[in-house]
Amino acid sequence: MSNHDINSKAESWLKSPFDKHTQQSVEELLKNNPDELKESFYKDLEFGTGGMRGIMGPGTNRINKYTLGKNTQGLSNYLKSQFSGEDLKVVIAYDCRNNSKELAQVVADVFSANGIQVYLFTNLRPTPELSFAVKYLDCHAGIVLTASHNPPEYNGYKVYWQDGGQLVPPQDKEIVEEINGLDYTEINFEANNDLIKPIDTQVDDAFAKASVENGSFDTTASAKENLKIVFTSLHGTSITMIPKVLEKAGYTNFQIVKEQEEPNGNFPTVKSPNPEEPEALKMALELAEKQDADIVIGTDPDGDRLGVAVKDLDGKLVLLNGNQTMLVMTWFLLEQWKKQGKIDGNEFIGSTIVSTPMLRIVAEDYGVEYKEGLTGFKWIAKMIKDHPELDFIGGGEESFGYMVGDFVRDKDAVTATLLSCEIAAQMKEQGISFYEKLLELYQKYGLYREELISLVKKGIDGEEQIRNMMISLRENPLKEIAGEKVVLVEDYQSSEAINSNSNSQEIQKLDIPKSNVLIYYTENGTKVAARPSGTEPKIKFYFSVNTGLDKIEDYHKVSEELSHKIAGIKSDLKLA
Repeated sequence: MSNHDINSKAESWLKSPFDKHTQQSVEELLKNNPDELKESFYKDLEFGTGGMRGIMGPGTNRINKYTLGKNTQGLSNYLKSQFSGEDLKVVIAYDCRNNSKELAQVVADVFSANGIQVYLFTNLRPTPELSFAVKYLDCHAGIVLTASHNPPEYNGYKVYWQDGGQLVPPQDKEIVEEINGLDYTEINFEANNDLIKPIDTQVDDAFAKASVENGSFDTTASAKENLKIVFTSLHGTSITMIPKVLEKAGYTNFQIVKEQEEPNGNFPTVKSPNPEEPEALKMALELAEKQDADIVIGTDPDGDRLGVAVKDLDGKLVLLNGNQTMLVMTWFLLEQWKKQGKIDGNEFIGSTIVSTPMLRIVAEDYGVEYKEGLTGFKWIAKMIKDHPELDFIGGGEESFGYMVGDFVRDKDAVTATLLSCEIAAQMKEQGISFYEKLLELYQKYGLYREELISLVKKGIDGEEQIRNMMISLRENPLKEIAGEKVVLVEDYQSSEAINSNSNSQEIQKLDIPKSNVLIYYTENGTKVAARPSGTEPKIKFYFSVNTGLDKIEDYHKVSEELSHKIAGIKSDLKLA
């Protein structure tokens, strides 16, 4: 978009229906900040992997009352067309981020102005509780105001459908078309307060009860009492629910990191409120060392991701990656279902194309079907919706998310926290540990080492760099990776898999929705995936290498060898 077009677009915000404060802010950008003006107006915010996220401020490429008002007006129109004659109901939640409560009220106002009954949480709640509330309150849709683990200047807008899962085709594209067809003057902000019903503890109690029912597995009272837990909410919303669920399940021997207990959208004690980052759990790990804790758990701002640290063979606390955590969780769930005689071939485990290949191996060893989808839990929720004949046991993805059963249709750090404690408590009672069980799984199924590199590329220039990197990977495909021949390339944008394992190439169709993802596989089982993030200004590279592990005692040596292999791959890709 040219500078002239951007200026014209911005100047349209200097009149009705935009309020005086917004007009003044835009006028300031026009006069004094052309770079920020360009970033704010060069495009419209789009729905990505986890809904719509963006920096807060005036402009079409920013989160504000008008961009969210337009979304909500479009969604209102769509709900009316899809459920004609029904009494429409939606539920709205919000997290700890700056302006989340005010923006949630704006969204409630627009829905009510369109004659839609609104259930509005009176205080912050974790995202999985919103997913649960959609079905519990028999709503047609749900909204949560959150930007997950993005930096403090961000906020966002996630939409959930009747099943409690996020928007997927065809609803997502149809709603976006409805939104894009609207002008800002068509937003109805005139709230009907009679249609806005505040909700407090009734959903909390039901959600906590369901979390305990789904996350508990016959752990003895003494095992629960003997497990020492350190928990941090990283200034986020899970503080409203996780302590309650742990206590309800019988865990009382836990300490909370007090400095991070208070919800705060500025996240003052961490550089990034992301449990994927080791630095984020530094204070929790320090407290755990002092208290000789068995397990450390930290969650992100909206309470859907969790980081887990456990003691290694030397008694030192180590942060597991998302693949490792979900591997042990999945094994544990499969083992429990097997003990209860519930596995009969009509169950499945769900994961994503950039997560560890090891999950498939474990699931199939238990005689359970493994299903794989694009990045994002909305695709796992869609698997559940599309296959009512199958029982969903659990599933996760490498980005520190897990879902236990289908009572919530999104990643759920609340129930997953309880599940982690159940595993740790039972393992400790048996004289082993969470970590040792992970190594036993590596010994049985093969040692997989996975890493992620995320390159931050902000703004217009960053988008262009990411686009060019993906174009280059497609136009100049890798033939070798770390000295290993590439035998399969999956391009989810073209929906084609090119197999080069024989003398001639074989092209197969991929039965997964199109997405800007490339995955390379080598003859020795190495896997490298590349994809632009759908929620952050990043391009992500995922590495997976594997080998056999004969003895647990050799874990560190073999793992180090695999780390060197990953370093070679990074060098080949010029990412080192």
